[in-house]
Amino acid sequence: MSEIKTPKEALKYGKDHGAVMVDLRFTDLPGKQQHTSIPMAMFDEDTFKDGIGFDGSSIRGFKTIDQSDMLLIPDATSAKMDPFNKYPTLAMTCSIEDPLTRQAYDRDPRQIATKGAAYLKSSGIADTAYFGPEAEFFIFDDVRYESGPQGCMAMVDSVEAAWNTGKDEGPNLGHKVRHKMGYFPLPPNDTLMDLRTEVVVTLQEMGIPIEVSHHEVATAGQCEVGPKYNSLINMADDLMWFKHVVKNVAASHGKSATFMPKPVFGDNGNGMHCHQSLWKEGKPLFAGDQYAGMSQMALYYIGGILKHSRALTALTNPTTNSYKRLVPGFEAPVNLAYSSRNRSAAVRISTYSNSAPSRRIEVRYPDSSCNPYLAFTAMMMAGLDGIQNKIDPGAPLDKDIYSLSPEELKDVPSVPSSLEDALLALDKDHEFLLKGDVFTRDVLDTWMAYKQENEIDELRARPHPYEFELYYDI
Repeated sequence: MSEIKTPKEALKYGKDHGAVMVDLRFTDLPGKQQHTSIPMAMFDEDTFKDGIGFDGSSIRGFKTIDQSDMLLIPDATSAKMDPFNKYPTLAMTCSIEDPLTRQAYDRDPRQIATKGAAYLKSSGIADTAYFGPEAEFFIFDDVRYESGPQGCMAMVDSVEAAWNTGKDEGPNLGHKVRHKMGYFPLPPNDTLMDLRTEVVVTLQEMGIPIEVSHHEVATAGQCEVGPKYNSLINMADDLMWFKHVVKNVAASHGKSATFMPKPVFGDNGNGMHCHQSLWKEGKPLFAGDQYAGMSQMALYYIGGILKHSRALTALTNPTTNSYKRLVPGFEAPVNLAYSSRNRSAAVRISTYSNSAPSRRIEVRYPDSSCNPYLAFTAMMMAGLDGIQNKIDPGAPLDKDIYSLSPEELKDVPSVPSSLEDALLALDKDHEFLLKGDVFTRDVLDTWMAYKQENEIDELRARPHPYEFELYYDI
């Protein structure tokens, strides 16, 4: 797929592929992609300038009903053919503007990322921030859930799940994936090789390069397909496409994909380890002669990440379910330390390659329930704050943190234990996000209020099935 740069090229690309519809997509504040479609015959070069109107009051975290009119502005460079529609459809990612002022909308996550990229350049520190997320997911054969005044339940199942060794499957052929032993097994244990390969092929045909595909640690169909790193905004766009492709390929096989952080009790959850580095004028800035072959700038970047991590989790781990993953013993780093090679540290320095372009850090606590436009930008802003203020990350912790005693861990800070604690941390520590007007206080207040009212308070009011096991006969 050749690179598209102009509206004229995007239209030609759609026509060359027989597009009959144009699908305009954007991401709401919590991170769910939304769309509206118009016939290709009604779409021309003026649409890229004039935009398409929509009701912002019906979108989570956006406008009130008295100020609901908004505009979608298509980004021609994002044009791709959607591989799942019956009728050929040209899809484009949009930014959002106010129709009266024609100003960028501050609560549009993609605009926040755009401002973040501009702030990076204006800082003079670097001109590009690269991100490479490892967005893990489960592929289930069946998923059922219900929540009502009379009760609630949730149930997932997979043909390869460890709990199905005794199930009558007519016949049961065994070869189930044991709990926490799903990393790299061959088929027939790994039942999802062909499905993952279809995801890889589909993404590559769309121009999104993939570096790796494998089964992950957990039983019941946990997988990882790793896209190649890209610049901040492009990687966030790619990740939205990635989730769309994974879910639709799974659906085409009669299965269900989820990026929910912790859908299975007693086994590893879905993380999204985020590799990141800064570059300037085509040169990597994180390679040097300091610890683990890193530059002093990279260490300061780590210092900023660690200092602001408790606040960052409100954006990088933004669901109540996120904190069911962030518990000790499941390869989810909860202690805020850095190390080389060590996967039990919150920030890891990869040692797979010593080449300068490969020098990067890996922040391991985020999960893929996040809004990538917000999460990537927030991590970059924390790292830049570390560089600007020369924040020393302290000594590395080159030990298996999971095996340390409470006495050894007493001075090592940890991530919040709940979304509510994360929001409190963000409320106390957010000035670094406001630099350059990248995030605004309005965005952060809206985010915190939405999470509190629609997730924390709603969950708090509902009895949990396990409470019946604990307390019904009290």
